[in-house]
Amino acid sequence: MSSPGGAAGPGAPSPAQHRESRWIGQGYADITKLREIAARHERLATRNQARAARIQTRIDKLRHNATVLREKAQKVLERIPELQQEIAQHEKDIQGGTQRGGITAVGSDITGLQLRVRKLQQKIVNLQHKSRVLEHRASQRTQKSAELKVRVDRFLEQARLEEQEALSFRDRADRLQLATEGEVAARLTGVPPPAEASSPPHAPP
Repeated sequence: MSSPGGAAGPGAPSPAQHRESRWIGQGYADITKLREIAARHERLATRNQARAARIQTRIDKLRHNATVLREKAQKVLERIPELQQEIAQHEKDIQGGTQRGGITAVGSDITGLQLRVRKLQQKIVNLQHKSRVLEHRASQRTQKSAELKVRVDRFLEQARLEEQEALSFRDRADRLQLATEGEVAARLTGVPPPAEASSPPHAPP
């Protein structure tokens, strides 16, 4: 039963004990909040890293495609010297035939060779065009990969900043937990806590 005047009974906690309990509870609440904020920054860091990894995969794919296209363009150009040699041989045959028969004696064999030369020349132009188209596609992929690389760098930089923030909040939580536990241990044992651990905890911003 309570004593007259509303005083607390022998088993009830005193006002000082109430304040101490609230102080300790607030300290652990602040620690929990700091660790929650650190976890949030870690989540953002890993999300940015995942985005960077996905884009990097696209970059590698684009670079591979560009390399394949350039190799195809080079193979297309490698066919041209053989065609040029064939044209040179036909031109020699044409020159030899016209010299033997005279200008007025151009027969179907000579015009046939001339047609072959013209077709081979057209084929060379077509191959050159095809090679340039492949090179252009390769250049487009290279340009796209360079643009994506800028995004990767931005995501990685953001992830680095988020990791730094997470580390900062974890360190604050660790220091606050050390101070709170040291204060509690000091109150239980009667030994004064160290100077750095005796300051009251502060709530996170």
